[in-house]
Amino acid sequence: MSHYIPYGRQDIIQADIDAVVEVLRSEWITQGPSIERFEQAVAQYCGTKYAVAVSSATAALHIACLALNLGQGDILWTSPNTFVASANCSLYCGAKIDFVDIDPNTYNLSVDELERKLAKAQRDGCLPKVLVPVHFAGQSCEMERIAALSHQYGFRIIEDGSHAIGGKYKGLPIGNCKFSDITVFSFHPVKIITTGEGGMVLTNQEELYQKLIRLRSHGITRDANLIQGQSHGSWYYQQIELGFNYRVTDIQAALGASQLQRLDEFVERRCFIAQRYNQLLHDLPIILPWQHLDTESSWHLYVIRLKLEDINKNHRQVFEELRQAGIGVNLHYIPVHTQPYYQQLGFQWGDFPEAEKYYQAAISIPIYYGLTNKEQEQVVTLLKHIILCR
Repeated sequence: MSHYIPYGRQDIIQADIDAVVEVLRSEWITQGPSIERFEQAVAQYCGTKYAVAVSSATAALHIACLALNLGQGDILWTSPNTFVASANCSLYCGAKIDFVDIDPNTYNLSVDELERKLAKAQRDGCLPKVLVPVHFAGQSCEMERIAALSHQYGFRIIEDGSHAIGGKYKGLPIGNCKFSDITVFSFHPVKIITTGEGGMVLTNQEELYQKLIRLRSHGITRDANLIQGQSHGSWYYQQIELGFNYRVTDIQAALGASQLQRLDEFVERRCFIAQRYNQLLHDLPIILPWQHLDTESSWHLYVIRLKLEDINKNHRQVFEELRQAGIGVNLHYIPVHTQPYYQQLGFQWGDFPEAEKYYQAAISIPIYYGLTNKEQEQVVTLLKHIILCR
């Protein structure tokens, strides 16, 4: 087997290690000042007023939904081409879930399909309360069009930017919340920057921010304006709603803040790798990633689609042969509505044909900051051999 090349990998340098060690030697390793510094740094980078660091992007999605009062009798819509967490967050709140099929070019939620589905939902009396557009692979959805539809139909917007920190839409950083109520980021190790595990919720609305802070930590407050009755003393707090322990540690926040200083460098390198793939793979029977003119992707993923009609192998054969050759390809994503749990809710194959068509030919090939030119050439050479070999 060749040298193993994963589809994604974190990049940790001595400065990251030093930042973590500094916290470990300090008085605070959790619920301390490093968390707020990390939040403020991300908010400043994105041009957002408020940021709340949490234990994962799944936790971020959950409390984002709760902050928007999603609950029993409500409906959340999202893309079927995403990780299950983008849909599960609705079910955690007791709400219903539905999907909007994807655009065949960007693989993001199709705004044309969204517009058609909203018009039908209005006639049927079943409009969504919340929409979760997912910025797949790091490329923003068409947020200005989505925001215009939200004003027309009255739904709230949570941008799932788990892939997208460092990307831009219409020249502005993803996460600025100009066209949404909330944006969510992920800091899992394969993402653009990492805290080990972790996520963040961003918003420009103070009321949402205050609620997110409480929901992150058991629904507890020490705010005299929110406490019922008189305080018993400086130690006193009250639980005023049902929250969770979704806190992040100072250790993770220190790593995240250190990584954030290299975010532009990470994205620049990923863009270079993507452009190089575009040049090296253009003559193969595959569909290369397409980019909307309004977007600047952070390139969390580089996804190719096989032109199976022009290849003497099926999708699974190509995928498995790449893995056997030491290329750690992956598939993002199995359409959520095809999962057994969601089929039990009434969804079935055929409901969202574009997402299913995409799934049957997509392969995520390696892209990460530390991928060398030589390793990239190895990926391309093996991919060409496997696809063209009869």
